[in-house]
Amino acid sequence: MLPYVQMHEFEALLFSDVEQFREVLDGWSTDVRQTLLDIRKRFETPEDINNNRETAPSKRILKTLAPGTYSKTVHGPLIAEAIGLATIRQQCPRFDTWMNRLETWATL
Repeated sequence: MLPYVQMHEFEALLFSDVEQFREVLDGWSTDVRQTLLDIRKRFETPEDINNNRETAPSKRILKTLAPGTYSKTVHGPLIAEAIGLATIRQQCPRFDTWMNRLETWATL
């Protein structure tokens, strides 16, 4: 077994392509888009988005979107699927390293 230990929340991976947050139909707007882009631009990779408990990726998302419009379990997977694995891997090097190890391991 080769577990993946992510530094922070799953939602960090969603910052790989903030345009895909439009999957949160009731909460999407140009202001939301710009706020999410501003958050992403402040960090080298999406995996680095997490200063403390109050600024965890999910907290940033919940603060940006209107109350009740974002659900981790509903929208998180939809956004991740819309982003696609290739983009997440390109933007998140630690995740990509883990995936490469899994792929290598599968060929042994």
